[in-house]
Amino acid sequence: MNFDERILNGMGVLSAIIDSGSFAGAGEILDMSQSGVSRAVARLEARLGIRLFDRTTRSVTLTDEGRRFYEQIAPLLAGLEEAATNAAQGTVAVRGRLRVNVDPFFSRIVLGPRLGAFLDAHPDLQLELQTRDQLGDMIADGFDLAVRFGQPPSSTLVARKLLETRVLTVATPSYIKRNRKPATPQELADSHHTCLQFRNPQNGRAFEWEFHRGRKKITIEPKGRMLVNDAGTLLSVCLSGHAIAQIFELGSEHLVADKRLVDLFPDWPDERYPLYALYPSRHHVPAKTRAFLDFISSLSAQT
Repeated sequence: MNFDERILNGMGVLSAIIDSGSFAGAGEILDMSQSGVSRAVARLEARLGIRLFDRTTRSVTLTDEGRRFYEQIAPLLAGLEEAATNAAQGTVAVRGRLRVNVDPFFSRIVLGPRLGAFLDAHPDLQLELQTRDQLGDMIADGFDLAVRFGQPPSSTLVARKLLETRVLTVATPSYIKRNRKPATPQELADSHHTCLQFRNPQNGRAFEWEFHRGRKKITIEPKGRMLVNDAGTLLSVCLSGHAIAQIFELGSEHLVADKRLVDLFPDWPDERYPLYALYPSRHHVPAKTRAFLDFISSLSAQT
């Protein structure tokens, strides 16, 4: 015998009759007519090949076969109800395991120092944070959420912009003293200057350097012999005075304010780089995902 949903529906009707003691009572519980309850029982009996109830005008009692059948299915029905309740609670209760694919720079500079407060607020949540330099296949890799810099790829994922940070072209005062300050962005294409390049994780090549002022845009290929793929390494090499670098203003504001780094082109202030949260669907977003989205959105608003 093949199982179908009519059997499960009949089991629910059977359970309601036993709980209420009558067909009429089951109808009230299930919002069904008494004749609808009778038809559901008849279909279940026909499907099983047994009589479930002995019925008179005054009483309804289980047959021996009906009692044995109910004793077997009662634990299963209770398990289904518990599973459904647990699943529904996942939409309102922040609990379980949340796996997040996050950009290493954002994790280190913004997210990491504040994660303790988030976990304290949600004691039933287990957070697995993986820092990666690229998104990969988020769904196949089992992530609930991703936090990535750059324009999101075309996909079925939902993309929610969290912030935009300015891109600064900087050098240390010692570098400027040795090599002079470039007057224009185009000078960075000359061999006179040393520029530190950053690897694009999508294609493995160095990012071009862009400069924006209003609607005007300049793109250059800077000169340099070092290519890195880690924002922390990029910053430390630049701070050593070896080279010019392009960095995010996010997390570097104090270095410019303290004059440890000099913004070389303040008259080209308009290049921005976005940060997005990515997740599988807008529909039935789990509470744990919504909580983390709200948390990182609040952090982004503070930066």
